[in-house]
Amino acid sequence: MVLQEVKQGSAGRLPEWVRRSVLNTEENRRVRGILKEQNLNTICESGRCPNKGECWARGTATFLLMGPLCTRTCKFCSVNKGLPGPLDPDEPARVAEAARQMGLRHVVLTSVNRDDLPDQGAGHFAKTITTIRETVPGIAVEVLTPDFQGREDCIQIVLAAEPVVFNHNVETVPRLYKKVRPGSKYPRSLKVLQDAKRLAPHIPTKSGIMLGLGETEEEIKEVLADFRTVDCDFLTLGQYLRPSREQLPVDRYVTPEEFENWSHFAWNLGFKMVHSGPLVRSSYHAEELAGELYA
Repeated sequence: MVLQEVKQGSAGRLPEWVRRSVLNTEENRRVRGILKEQNLNTICESGRCPNKGECWARGTATFLLMGPLCTRTCKFCSVNKGLPGPLDPDEPARVAEAARQMGLRHVVLTSVNRDDLPDQGAGHFAKTITTIRETVPGIAVEVLTPDFQGREDCIQIVLAAEPVVFNHNVETVPRLYKKVRPGSKYPRSLKVLQDAKRLAPHIPTKSGIMLGLGETEEEIKEVLADFRTVDCDFLTLGQYLRPSREQLPVDRYVTPEEFENWSHFAWNLGFKMVHSGPLVRSSYHAEELAGELYA
């Protein structure tokens, strides 16, 4: 497999395959209204996700728990950094009501890092999962968690609430961690996936990395092999896109053909689900990709 050099142009123009149209459909406006009414944050907005228009037009969103401020300073992410306030005890109920109003069958919950909390926010995840299920019987809840500083007790709290998928993203290759994810550690993130699988073998684990930050082909292969070593079930691979000038610049744009090649490579490693493409994100089409869970 040869890495194709599609560098960011001096004018910052995006290749055709990562451009998104702005959607302003009735459903998009309805979702925006529900989120505003319930005073909820989403990673769609805070993370400046390129798929926001499409997902909202389809009536879906990924809820960002525990406030809009993150205690870490990752250089790829546009979520605001700072010292968060106390947890909002009513947030789980508002998320559940939004899920009900949106008619969701599959909810994805993520959060900012809350290194300031005694349980890293694990209890809030669990409470939100439980409240959603009480409000919308039969709904599936997938989680995308921070690393909880590697604490097994926090991972166990979330798993005890029985999410249908436990996702923790490694995000990039080990060599780039200090540059991309200061405050996080590659071995610790890998161990989160390992602990989750050991503590709840019946719950699929999921992780992903961004391409286009300066990683090499060999480094990508090593990360995917590490995922399989800890029995990670589901994989997402997507293009890193710079949310604003405050984040790291794109090193290169990976072509759709290369993403397809990585998909074949990953399937051959034994993943149970692989979603690989320029605009793929952790929760993009999450319901369809986890569809076999409802069989």
